[in-house]
Amino acid sequence: MLALKHHKKVVCVKGDTENPVTKGFLCSRGLKDPQRTYSPQRVLYPYLRDGKKPNGRFKRVSWEKALNTITVRLKKVLREYGSDAVLHLEYAGNMGLFTWFVAQRLWYAIGAARTDYSICSKSGHEAIGLHYGLSYGAQPEELLNMRLVVFWGFNAVVSSPHQWFLAFKSRKKGCKIVVVDSRKSRTAKKADLWIQPKPGSDVALAYGVARYLIENRKIDFKFISRWTVGFEEFKKEAMRWTPSRVEKYTGVSWDIVKEFGENYSNLKPNLIMIGLGFQKSFNGAEAVRAVSLLPALIGIHRGFYYSNSQGWSINLKLLTGEELTNKKFLTVSQVGLGKVLEKGRFKYVYIYNMNPAVTLPNQALVWKGLLREDVFVVVHETHWTETAKLADVVLPAPTYLEKEDVVISYSHGYIRKSQRVVEPLGESKDELWVTRQIAKKLNLKNKWLYKEPWEILKEALGEGFVEKLRSGKTLKLKPKPKNEYQTSSGKIELYSTKAKKLGCTPLPYQPKIPKKDFLVLLSSALSTYTHTQFQDVYGLIPSIVWINPKDAEKHGIKDGSQIILYNEYGNIRLKAIATDAVPQGVLWTPKGGLDLDKKPKNQISPDLTQKIGGGPVFNSTLVKVKPANFST
Repeated sequence: MLALKHHKKVVCVKGDTENPVTKGFLCSRGLKDPQRTYSPQRVLYPYLRDGKKPNGRFKRVSWEKALNTITVRLKKVLREYGSDAVLHLEYAGNMGLFTWFVAQRLWYAIGAARTDYSICSKSGHEAIGLHYGLSYGAQPEELLNMRLVVFWGFNAVVSSPHQWFLAFKSRKKGCKIVVVDSRKSRTAKKADLWIQPKPGSDVALAYGVARYLIENRKIDFKFISRWTVGFEEFKKEAMRWTPSRVEKYTGVSWDIVKEFGENYSNLKPNLIMIGLGFQKSFNGAEAVRAVSLLPALIGIHRGFYYSNSQGWSINLKLLTGEELTNKKFLTVSQVGLGKVLEKGRFKYVYIYNMNPAVTLPNQALVWKGLLREDVFVVVHETHWTETAKLADVVLPAPTYLEKEDVVISYSHGYIRKSQRVVEPLGESKDELWVTRQIAKKLNLKNKWLYKEPWEILKEALGEGFVEKLRSGKTLKLKPKPKNEYQTSSGKIELYSTKAKKLGCTPLPYQPKIPKKDFLVLLSSALSTYTHTQFQDVYGLIPSIVWINPKDAEKHGIKDGSQIILYNEYGNIRLKAIATDAVPQGVLWTPKGGLDLDKKPKNQISPDLTQKIGGGPVFNSTLVKVKPANFST
């Protein structure tokens, strides 16, 4: 049992019954937050590496020793190489405004390099933005009033149980649920209609639906005339997608396209829920933009949901300090970071809120880069992650239960203060405290570095709003209007002028799907993990892969046996599960985690980037398979 400074201990976590979206129930991760907080894998004290990477041990030191060590090295790198040789690397491991954003002020003050934050949803945001200006859409509460909900590339039962619950409540009132997914996911199993396109063919499917709507006069001509531009160009492209061509590309029969088109045009109001994982493929951004345009054809303002993070009026650049300095910053691809790290471009890497030694693609290069002797790596973490074990200095961070913060959802607009309910375990210090200590030791004089975080938040959200937050009230952010379009025309651009200026196709583009002797590996979340978090509670992410029985037979693979997945990036060993939940030519594995040899599964994920948004292509990983040479 860990000794706490106070006698209080978190026993359980309960949902807020007054929240209209979450309705008081928690997902399987939220329920286990106490266990994760008191996990034996917590980092509780500062540590310095004792010996060379990667086999060196760690020795516990004082905070003063740790801070002096990382500051002395930082000064040396800034003096000898400049600020471009320093990289701050973080993402959404904790989405608190103080934790993730305000803590970045140090790095903007010294002009450190940053990533483009492209590893998750950026391509989808930019794709929708080409036609709508900003990517926000429907509010989750609107699910309660729908007659049809379409989950397109969105396994909501697993990855968004609260939104699934709202849709399911509508279903009890007669709402139909359609799921578009190449895999027979848990959500697909519950659908009234499951549509199974070939991976990478969703643009063709969307055009097929558009053709059916246009050809059968199921569209809203008044809406299109008033609120859109470029319809004639869009129509011309849609009409090129004949039934036979759509069937050839997608593997979906035209009868299914017709059934979907009838439901979509007749059952209103309706909503298309677009999954984040949907856009993580070679053609992912193109698919998202194609699907997002369907609501405009039937007269619905932003009749989709992707993410509402661009729908709130909050100045994130003020929080991070980016707009408070005139310094120029080097920005590098987060997806392609392995290449940059491996070349030694950075001499100092400060990591928090992220586990890049597992989550980034092309892991071989990521590890080579972090293990370079001339690269000093600092990791501020709650747990002993794979990344922490590669660090030169490891600093203990508190979980959200051990600190005060404010979290804004990227789906709904409800917001309240996240209270600290127990004292930080061990010697854990929050992210903002640490970066301010470094700033002091660097003798930085920028006053905005040391502002009280609640005062900073007042500047970003307004004083009256923040004072109500501090008192413990639940508030709601005002969303941007759904009939407001931040395009050059002020309308929905079915034919995007911005895309044309950027050198992209003005209309969504469906490339030819090459026939190769490869299998396509898909990956997606399990309900018990948030990326690599909660493995200390639920056990390791399963090292399994689904394979269609016909593919298994073709390659001499038996159900339950071990197989090798390999390509130009490397190879991993997993346990095969023969199932018709994936079609021929397709594999599926839970995203993240390690293989049976404790190697990151993302070792075989390509670090190629999409033209729109620079996003990843995890779900276009091409592999070959063979039986392992030894039994289970």
